[in-house]
Amino acid sequence: MSGILLTQDSGKIIGPIAKLLGYIMEGIFFVLDKIGIPNIGLSIILFTIVIYLLLLPLTIKQQKFSKLSAKINPEIQAIQAKYKGKNDNNSVMAMNMETKAVYAKYGVSPSGSCIQMLIQLPILWALYRVIGNMPAYVGKIKDAFFPLVDKLIDQAGSTELIQTFSQAGMYGKQFANESFTGGVVSYVQNTFIDVLYKASTAEWISIKDAFPTLTGDVDQTLSLLNQYNNFLGLNIANSPSFIMRDAIASRSFIMVIAALSIPVLSAVTQWINIKLMPQQSTPQDNKNGNDQQNVMMQSMKTMNLMMPIMSVVICYTLPAGLGLYWVAGAVVRSIQQVVINKHIDKMDFDEVIKKNEEKAKKKMEKAGVRAEQMAAYASMNTKNVNAPKKQSNTPVMTQEEKEAAIKKSTEYYNNNAKPGSMMSKANMVKQYNEKNNKQ
Repeated sequence: MSGILLTQDSGKIIGPIAKLLGYIMEGIFFVLDKIGIPNIGLSIILFTIVIYLLLLPLTIKQQKFSKLSAKINPEIQAIQAKYKGKNDNNSVMAMNMETKAVYAKYGVSPSGSCIQMLIQLPILWALYRVIGNMPAYVGKIKDAFFPLVDKLIDQAGSTELIQTFSQAGMYGKQFANESFTGGVVSYVQNTFIDVLYKASTAEWISIKDAFPTLTGDVDQTLSLLNQYNNFLGLNIANSPSFIMRDAIASRSFIMVIAALSIPVLSAVTQWINIKLMPQQSTPQDNKNGNDQQNVMMQSMKTMNLMMPIMSVVICYTLPAGLGLYWVAGAVVRSIQQVVINKHIDKMDFDEVIKKNEEKAKKKMEKAGVRAEQMAAYASMNTKNVNAPKKQSNTPVMTQEEKEAAIKKSTEYYNNNAKPGSMMSKANMVKQYNEKNNKQ
């Protein structure tokens, strides 16, 4: 059934995730119904807590990466400055090896944070689908539309009426779909429920005006939906902007405050959440050639300032249920962040680095790269690349000696790299480039 919007998502990635999350939401609503409080708002809050607890391992990894970035960045910047302007093969290879060594030392991947975000994005998108499409995933809520929907479908002109509703335009594909025009019962029912779930109070009244015989069914459906959607006096199926217009028309000052509460709370909780997250300090000097990173960090700061403002706009225009999820999510993330910060602050990063060095060494040896080669390319302690040289009894290698060591190490591993290893593949590429350069 292509073109379905508010019924269950049929996407190959989002669809299965949304369906799984829908089972969780339906289970929560079922339990609340059994104890006598079948409430969508409370279900959303409990649902948010469950989902963020399930995402906690990924969140810890992401925050750990952010915390370690403050230690990694100065070393990466020093390496970039060291090889700035050097584009020959040996310099590029040496820089890549040194950079890889730094990340290996801290036990993180350069794309670590991005990968975790990519994993979470489909889950978060599916969350919005479930919360915005409650009748599609919670059978009890969908049942509230019956028998009204079946009776409404049988009324001549009912399709034309609901197509005039303010939110009906987004379901144009469904109305034009051959399953709808062909009278497939389940498809027609879903389409009507999709539109009715978004209908305003005035639009519900228009149904009673157009079809007086359905007045009792409309009232029964609205009674159940109001019971499910009522949260602290707000109908969370309506958007705060709609509640505001209705409150102004009825001159209800309390409802005006209630309508503004969710957008304002969303901005405040979002701001607190951002403040609790690990923040990277902006480098004080630009001598290390890290202008691009400075731009990225400034962009991040700008985005952090804009997000609370964006949350106000989004939560004001979307159904209050989604705004409630936004607020609940920010509160849960803030609590998680406090706990994670305490956990990370207690970590012995020297011990973490030591363990990661051993892991990295074993991993590289399996890939055909030995510790001796890494030492020839770069020292693991890159913090002091640009630091003033101190007097020491240990002889310091000259540039010529370093180049000779790299050449000797490279020649050795050209002949001894394991077949199929990353080093053997790198050697093949290098030999190919050198052959072409000679030609």
